[in-house]
Amino acid sequence: MKKSILFTLLLTFSFAISCKKDKKENTKSEVITEEKVVETVTEEVKKIKIKLEPKSDSNVNGSAVFTETEGKVTMVAVFDGLTPGTHAIHLHEKSDCSSPDGKSTGGHWNPTNQQHGKWGDATGYHKGDIGNFEADENGNGTITFSTDQWCIGCGDATKDIIEKAIIVHQGVDDFTTQPTGDAGGRVSCGGIINLE
Repeated sequence: MKKSILFTLLLTFSFAISCKKDKKENTKSEVITEEKVVETVTEEVKKIKIKLEPKSDSNVNGSAVFTETEGKVTMVAVFDGLTPGTHAIHLHEKSDCSSPDGKSTGGHWNPTNQQHGKWGDATGYHKGDIGNFEADENGNGTITFSTDQWCIGCGDATKDIIEKAIIVHQGVDDFTTQPTGDAGGRVSCGGIINLE
């Protein structure tokens, strides 16, 4: 009988240890999985292409592409028919290129009421004060300009270039003469109009 009780106790003890071991193994075998969420962000690219036409009895034709991506607008403009040398280029207030001299575009685009100057100068500059570029001996010129101070169709009156004009001048912008930089006549004009 003692053997029987001892056997029963051993069996019970053995079963208890076995159950306890199973519980530990189950705890160890639990795996926590985390789901990773991958979010794809598509950056919107805005683009406007414009043609520039001769003004002030010049032969200056051109085209410009304005592209906005990652909060920056880049302008790439190409011209022909220029006199060789340096020419000023600005954005003007209105996209109206109807007058023969290009003056229907108004003055430089200056929504923050600054003095005329060189782009980025601490003393001030118009949002339309792009600067100067060179025309080669054949009258061809190219300029690339990028800024985060412009936008395409964002509705911010201090940044939005829609309904403005791009003007090429006969002369050089001296960056000091007010309010135009003494850049001379307007020889090419293109309205920045959103056709979409």
